[in-house]
Amino acid sequence: MEQDNPPRCINFHSNKMQLLTKEIEARFKEVGSQDLLKDPIVIAKFFNPAGAGTWYATEYDQSEGIFFGYVSIFQDHCDEWGYFSLKELQNFKGSFGLGIERDIHCGEKPISEFKIPTL
Repeated sequence: MEQDNPPRCINFHSNKMQLLTKEIEARFKEVGSQDLLKDPIVIAKFFNPAGAGTWYATEYDQSEGIFFGYVSIFQDHCDEWGYFSLKELQNFKGSFGLGIERDIHCGEKPISEFKIPTL
């Protein structure tokens, strides 16, 4: 029996999350450098939905496409403050073809609320 409407495959890649919206980018610009703050504000939190890795972004350099923040891959002694690239987050492809996502439920919070060592 021939089907008039064959089943369609879902293309998960076409629904890739926008990691950095214009609103978030503007907020990074508004907050600016947090170098002198002991408890900087996390503006955006990114995570790997299918594995290890969480990135807490406190600053963003638009001209370079580079974030500064806390990076926790295995939640161990190797976690650290440092720089990470928007392009690398966007290009990451993990298990099941899933990419890095932005935690849309997180909101802005001081880094201390995540139980992360401050600067």
